[in-house]
Amino acid sequence: MNRIRLSLPRGQWATYRHQDLVHDAIVNALIAAGAKPEQVIGAGAEPWTFAALGYHRAHEGQVHGLVIATPSAALAPCLAALDPSAVRYARAATGELLDFSAADLSIEPPPVCDDPGMLGVLTLSPLAISEPGTNKKRWLTRLDQVDLSAVANTRLSRIAGRPVALSVLPDSLYLRANPKHSVLVSTKRMRNGRAAFVIALQAPLVLSGSREDLLLAWYAGLGEKTRNGFGCLGLADEGVGR
Repeated sequence: MNRIRLSLPRGQWATYRHQDLVHDAIVNALIAAGAKPEQVIGAGAEPWTFAALGYHRAHEGQVHGLVIATPSAALAPCLAALDPSAVRYARAATGELLDFSAADLSIEPPPVCDDPGMLGVLTLSPLAISEPGTNKKRWLTRLDQVDLSAVANTRLSRIAGRPVALSVLPDSLYLRANPKHSVLVSTKRMRNGRAAFVIALQAPLVLSGSREDLLLAWYAGLGEKTRNGFGCLGLADEGVGR
């Protein structure tokens, strides 16, 4: 397990329009740090997740930091060896350049929690959860439409190779105050020139269970498409940072 944060100097921002640019820049750096391509991309890749910290305005993302995490013993040393200057990716087709070569790298320690314990977390990158039992992928638009514990435990149990039994509940007051808590994330530009989107969900969450299961969720993220920048968690009492 390992988790790092890349922080640009105060006042500096990186810009992107499609989230796959951030993904590709991180993949480029992980491979440069020793990861095999099949460990970071493709159906058989190791579990990892990331969050781009910043804001969106007029369909453009402004990012000042990246959080990258993995529960994988194979990828953990690559995160430790990652060179921020390798987190750089240019794409002529969309006129985009993401450059984190000026960033500082810090290791993020695991959260302190009891065993069993409880964590209040934020979705640093929103959760992607699809509607079960449908042939066509349909993304959920409300957290009260799903048993979040069951969704989280199914995926985390598969990653861990053992039963995971977390309770994952969205903050009730937040849902009442923000019944619309979905966001539209532009993931990539397709060959026909149109953008592909994922509808994802943002809300504070309360996780409870064994310390082992809590740490697994902290490093692996929750929900679907975590390797594409969804489901990365942060501590609620620490906020986003910067």
